[in-house]
Amino acid sequence: MRNHIGTVHAIALCNMAELAGGLATDAAMPSTMRWIPKGMSVRYLRKARGQMTATARIDPLVARVDAHESQARIAIADAAGETVFEADIAMWISPRTS
Repeated sequence: MRNHIGTVHAIALCNMAELAGGLATDAAMPSTMRWIPKGMSVRYLRKARGQMTATARIDPLVARVDAHESQARIAIADAAGETVFEADIAMWISPRTS
């Protein structure tokens, strides 16, 4: 998705960050829990052009069964490996309902 100046659209970068952060969070927690983004802080560092790669780091998820907040930190880099975007996502983790 490109914007009017030919760079990757800002919200496309946000969607990519949520996907990467969500996958990392989902893979690290037990199947009895679920997650939903509670808030996101983003930083646009340089023009995003071409192929992008997202990398997510998450807080260690301990064996908690109560509802709690956890953080996901995402960096998106261009094909040259330059970071063009960063996001911090507050993930609300809670027990799944039947």
